[in-house]
Amino acid sequence: MSTRPTPIPRQHSTSGSPRTEPAEPAERTDSTEPARPSDPSDPAGPAVSARPAVSVGLVIAICLVAANLRTTLTGVGALLPEIEHGSGLTSSWGGLLSTLPLLTFAATSPLVARASHRWGSARLLVAALGVLAVGTVVRSLPSVICLFAGTVILSAAIAFGNVLLPALIRRSVPAHRIQGVSALYVTVMGLMAAVSSGVSAPLAHTVPGSWRTALAWGVVFTVVAFLAWLPRIRGDKPQASTATAHSPVPWRSRLAWQVTFFMGLQSLAFYTAVAWLPSILIDRGTSSTTAGWMLFYYQVVSLAASSLLPLLTRGRHDQRWTAAGAAVLVAGGFTVLVAAPALSVLACTLLGIGGGACLVLALTFQSQRAGNSGEAAALAGMAQSIGYLVAAAGPLLLGILHDTTHSWTLPLTVLAALGIATAVAGHGAGQDRHIHQPSH
Repeated sequence: MSTRPTPIPRQHSTSGSPRTEPAEPAERTDSTEPARPSDPSDPAGPAVSARPAVSVGLVIAICLVAANLRTTLTGVGALLPEIEHGSGLTSSWGGLLSTLPLLTFAATSPLVARASHRWGSARLLVAALGVLAVGTVVRSLPSVICLFAGTVILSAAIAFGNVLLPALIRRSVPAHRIQGVSALYVTVMGLMAAVSSGVSAPLAHTVPGSWRTALAWGVVFTVVAFLAWLPRIRGDKPQASTATAHSPVPWRSRLAWQVTFFMGLQSLAFYTAVAWLPSILIDRGTSSTTAGWMLFYYQVVSLAASSLLPLLTRGRHDQRWTAAGAAVLVAGGFTVLVAAPALSVLACTLLGIGGGACLVLALTFQSQRAGNSGEAAALAGMAQSIGYLVAAAGPLLLGILHDTTHSWTLPLTVLAALGIATAVAGHGAGQDRHIHQPSH
């Protein structure tokens, strides 16, 4: 029986269920949810009334998964000219190859929550890592069909990892550590994405098999992550008999939609910047070499922002103005590109700081705004399904606007306006409360 003091509810509006605060401030270091029965599907072990401090082993295991969530994707952009030349693909088919992972994320993410209830989160994550390894190898086989089929397979596996990780963090990490652990795994994810972008092309020129082998180098990290999580499936059982087993997707929760739109709009800004920033800078008079370095600088600044955010916001449970401010910085970066193209360093700095902070917050909200791990999986599935669908439309929309107007002014103005919309969604998503699930 729990010995924690009786919680005193806060008063909130009806858009979400109120968070509860312990009577003693010192108790805040515990989980914000009431004591729960032992959950056999917890990958970190059975739950207790107050989750213990996060272990180093669990953090390493989480980071190993994070290292696989972008590595097999970001190298494609650097290799795309060689892929098109070697496989005979047109630019349109090459564009589809780049967009296919985002469409697969959108289609697959809603399936994760139900699957995790049926088979267990840790078991499902191990299976996803195995499928990721298979898909990575299939994509590198000498066949255009395998190139596209392998991309779909590995993207579906990554979608499972994207959704499962916030739920596992929600279940296994103390509430006051969620943002820090989320920031750490986002940093690892971004670092490996940048490394993959940098080493893929040189590898293609030095290893046997050229670009096909270079596409598969990330499978090394997949195997390591698979082996790290394999022992954690012990005791991980389906949740069909637990209270969190049937958490529906929170379509009727206003807070869930705010989290979803924040996730989607910040993803749109990121993927659009990665796809078009060099072209925008070249069109404004920057050399192709300098434009490439500016894209690298943007990613480095983003990584720094995602790493520092937990230190700057430590102890703050209300993230409304942090999220809104980060989105405004992104809007400011796009505005600078419109109004003062010569200040591209300032623009990339604003985009990097705001984008890095938004990504950490978007992923953190998927854990923090849920009342339990089942709700976290349902919320993450909703946010990432719609979010990646919106993100997939971003680069395409920008290209259409540019082709129509023969200028980057209107596309960048639209992105700046969407940055303000992101700030509005972030202000709602950052409120310190849980999603409201209608009773059945």
